[in-house]
Amino acid sequence: MEIKIAGVLRAGAYSPNHIGNDAAILNAAADALRKRGCKVNIYSEEQFLNIDLEEDVILNMCRGQQSIEKLQALEESGKLVINSGFGIENCTRERMTRILLGNNIPYPDSLIVNTNEDVRPELEKKGFTSCWIKRGDFHAMHKEDVSYCRHIEEAQEVLHEYFYRGIKRAVINVHLVGDLIKFYAVQGQPFFYWFYPYDAHYSKFGDEAINGKPHHTNFDPDKLHEMCEHASRLMDVKVYGGDCIIDADGTVRIIDFNDWPSFAPCRMEAAPYIAKCVLQSIKEWRKGKEE
Repeated sequence: MEIKIAGVLRAGAYSPNHIGNDAAILNAAADALRKRGCKVNIYSEEQFLNIDLEEDVILNMCRGQQSIEKLQALEESGKLVINSGFGIENCTRERMTRILLGNNIPYPDSLIVNTNEDVRPELEKKGFTSCWIKRGDFHAMHKEDVSYCRHIEEAQEVLHEYFYRGIKRAVINVHLVGDLIKFYAVQGQPFFYWFYPYDAHYSKFGDEAINGKPHHTNFDPDKLHEMCEHASRLMDVKVYGGDCIIDADGTVRIIDFNDWPSFAPCRMEAAPYIAKCVLQSIKEWRKGKEE
């Protein structure tokens, strides 16, 4: 039976500084699936919102709220959606923080707050000095959606700026000192790519420079992969990536977890594994329907 797949590109508004890279990885995964006999049709996120897809398998990089809601409805109707619309929603900052902390995944000490609050007493109580404020309701679309604050007063000012921008909820993470590492992976596959963005001069908004030059502290990449794989299953995200901090004693903590990042440094290596993950998911999905 021919496998027909809809591939849905991410809207440009949700690909800050990465529009070309985001499109490239979806197209590379589509080509890998075509080599395995699948028929893959590519749609823009706008097209996806305005048509009824005939395909029963949807491979997507969507992040718009309307798109997420449509993906969730299609999933509930019986279609196979990768990444799941529910998983994409889980990667919004407040949900991600609750899921990771609630399941004992190593993650920074955090506060989830309303942006019109005076958070200074609570920050002092928790011993926060430098910290990160991140919009809690959605994925980052602008540089200002993730803000490094050097002290408590600055954190309060930034939080009020979020309020005036119409952002109602925010997550405040304590700043972790250590080596910043980026990772890319595919659930259930041996593929796991990590690197130091500072060394590679790789940056999205320039925030990678805050932690500075890495000390290349020893850590266990296999254990990191295992932690990320556990997180991906909790988050319900099959194609994923993120960031972590390695502190001076080798402790690893995830600081960000993303649904389908760009895989820019390892696109061609990752694409065949994404295809394998999709085909395995189709096999399991069809088996479930037969039962």
